[in-house]
Amino acid sequence: MTSAETATPTAQDARAERRAKRIAKHITAFANQHGGSADGVVEYVGRTATRIVLVGADGTWGDQVAPTYAIGQRAAQLAGVTLHDTFEGELGLKVKTSAYEWKRMAGIQI
Repeated sequence: MTSAETATPTAQDARAERRAKRIAKHITAFANQHGGSADGVVEYVGRTATRIVLVGADGTWGDQVAPTYAIGQRAAQLAGVTLHDTFEGELGLKVKTSAYEWKRMAGIQI
């Protein structure tokens, strides 16, 4: 193969890029609604999906699901999300939980 042949994206690559762009639009909308920026972490959800956990500048959290880890990372990159390795520490401290989350967590414990 020549370098021109290897540089040509396959149909699968093009489909993955379209999916990443579609997810990135949702991530960007979330960030814009919650302070203009977002931090996040990309996590595996079994073998068939990836979850992008987002924390807006105002502390609100949300998520998006992507079909693969690579698409999740690409979507976050396209949306300008600052990615973290884990949800612990600094990122976890940014999350502001509401009464709804506290009530829901308490209900799970009972």
